[in-house]
Amino acid sequence: MNSLFNRIVLSASIAVFVLFMGLWQWFSANHQYNQNQIQQSLHRELATHMAHINPLLSQGVTSDAALKEAFHDFMLLGPSFEIYTLDLQGKLIAFDAPKSVIKRQQVDIAPLQQFINGAKLPVLGQDPRSPTTEKIFSAANLVDPRGVKTGYLYVIIGGQEFDAWQAVVAQHQHLNQWGAGLSVTILFALALFVVLLKYFTAPISQLAHDMNQLSGHSLTQDSLLKTRPQASKEILGLTTNINQLLSQVHQQHLAIAKQQTERHDFMLHLSHDLKTPLTTLQGYIDTWLLLAEHERDASLIEVAARAGLQLQQLLNQMLQLEALENGQVTATMQHFALAPILDELRQYFLPRAKAQVVELAFEVDENVAIYSDPLLLFRVLSNLVDNAIRYTPNGGKISINVEYSGDRVGLLVSDNGSGIHKHELQALKQHTQVSTNTQQYQQLPQLGVGLSIVRQLLGLLNCNLQVQSTPGKGSHFKIELASPEINESISL
Repeated sequence: MNSLFNRIVLSASIAVFVLFMGLWQWFSANHQYNQNQIQQSLHRELATHMAHINPLLSQGVTSDAALKEAFHDFMLLGPSFEIYTLDLQGKLIAFDAPKSVIKRQQVDIAPLQQFINGAKLPVLGQDPRSPTTEKIFSAANLVDPRGVKTGYLYVIIGGQEFDAWQAVVAQHQHLNQWGAGLSVTILFALALFVVLLKYFTAPISQLAHDMNQLSGHSLTQDSLLKTRPQASKEILGLTTNINQLLSQVHQQHLAIAKQQTERHDFMLHLSHDLKTPLTTLQGYIDTWLLLAEHERDASLIEVAARAGLQLQQLLNQMLQLEALENGQVTATMQHFALAPILDELRQYFLPRAKAQVVELAFEVDENVAIYSDPLLLFRVLSNLVDNAIRYTPNGGKISINVEYSGDRVGLLVSDNGSGIHKHELQALKQHTQVSTNTQQYQQLPQLGVGLSIVRQLLGLLNCNLQVQSTPGKGSHFKIELASPEINESISL
């Protein structure tokens, strides 16, 4: 019953059946009412005439013996009439029928008085031959020569014999009527079914037509279904939902296309970063091999070793970036002292800094504690310091300081290196805000693997990054740290 076809068939069948039965009952009741009204109206004066033309009734005589012969004459009217005389209380006095068929010895005289007083027809009275049936009748007062009312003449219109013959005829007629009614019902049901089917399925057909038209075209911003105001609210709601899905699919398609373009640019940039140390490594090793054994200089191997180390770092960064983008890294937030982290960071980069004559100023108060993931924060700072050392000239300085702004705490990583160009800085500012829905960042192909890792890690740590940079003067990276509530710091 879940199909639309079956529902329409069932609803149409029930509707037709209920309508047919209701109309049948209404027509039957209305027909019976009209028939009673006509019959009683035609015989309204029947009892009055009978009482007037019969000598005994005209004198008000109501005795059983005296009226038998009069009733016998009146029965010549046919079996459609049953004649009774009643006293003033409605008790039966005389009648021309076996006593065994009489089921009532007294009838209610209120309907008789209504009839005699000219009430609106039809008026139904009790049938002496049935304990429950009421029938139409004609009635008249019986008055003696002195003008005293002695009783009533009560004539039932449509007696038992009439009802019996009428039942036989009606049964035959009902069979014909039911056959005709069922035929009309079937035809009406089929017509109604076709109309309902066309009415209910027309909006669906239109919707399917619109969907077929969309399927033959590429998805664009204007690829939406037509909204038809005359459609039902369900179809309108379905159209709206489909249009919303189409818009979302279009936006996702644009995002995927943009991501593919950015990933392509990123891979080009990455291949350049990998190519540089690899070329250096291969070139210095080839040079060392071409020299005579006594001419080989250890400095060539040292340069090749540094190039190999740089290549190794890039490969490690690539693996880290892949793990971050695949969701394989999670943050474990906790309170911890900042000084040991910065001390470890300084020891890690000290050899490179000495080789390039770059000062590392990472000293902070030993009592300062922050809320973050120590391992992931170390990796963030490590990538920022690595970039800073790479672009800071000899005699430069790289510092890490704690800054407070109200109830918020941040880490400021500064250098006086070459800085970031305007277009790179603009790209970085556009992509360092954390997305509230996905907690992910867009690709940063022009900024290298290091900053791509930084923005992924900051997303996991729920931190914001503010960047200020001037080409030739240096850069400032401010990391706004998170807290269990908003952003805060504590002292140990």
